[in-house]
Amino acid sequence: MATTSSSFTSGKVIENRAWTDRLYLLKIRTDKMAFKAGQFIRLQLTIDGKNVAKPYSLVNSPDEKDIEVIYSKVDNGLLSNALATLKAGDTIEVSRLAYGFFVLDEVPQSKQLLMFATGTGLGPYISILKTDEVWQRYENIVLVHGVPLVEELVYADLIETWQQKYPEQFQFVSCVSREQNPTGLHGRVTDLLSKGILEEHVDLEINKDNSHIMLCGNHNMINDMKTLLAERDMSRHLRHKPGHITTEQYF
Repeated sequence: MATTSSSFTSGKVIENRAWTDRLYLLKIRTDKMAFKAGQFIRLQLTIDGKNVAKPYSLVNSPDEKDIEVIYSKVDNGLLSNALATLKAGDTIEVSRLAYGFFVLDEVPQSKQLLMFATGTGLGPYISILKTDEVWQRYENIVLVHGVPLVEELVYADLIETWQQKYPEQFQFVSCVSREQNPTGLHGRVTDLLSKGILEEHVDLEINKDNSHIMLCGNHNMINDMKTLLAERDMSRHLRHKPGHITTEQYF
């Protein structure tokens, strides 16, 4: 391991669990970090003599002591493949600061908050839903997670605890595109929204007067969702120009 730079600190791997052949959970113990739920950090390893770093959203809440991220091992992904080889006790470099504006402070008040994720884009929502603020601010909260395979519907037990605790306030919708889904909907998130299936499923109407939309995941989903929501006169939320959509693009 190369000498830790001033912008990184050393962390110790506590757990590196493979959920599937390509989807992993990584827990790291390091110095206590102040951050807001929804933010991301940078992880760095020295590979073939070069420092390689990449951003990863935090899944843990600001109150939890260990850093937790989920990541996908991708073909020819230098860092993701190296991460997959880590074992408990190994060291890894962690950015000293957290970054990003995909946080509730940047999301305006509305009656309904709808959180759309694809793949590992679920991570920041788990962090946000672990905090008290989100439950105090919104009358209805809907978490939508789109994945190709049922086995990639991670954090199911944790999400179920929120369904049990907030049955009138919270709904979770899983959307599986490549196989049948016994616990949710079959199809791509964008198709299910455009056909009206998603709104019928949750028995809620999504519009600019009552809803704010958070989008996190791959750029295709985000771009398609923005196009669909524009048809409802919903636009991206900016500090200087309030809107109805907050985004975090992963890839």
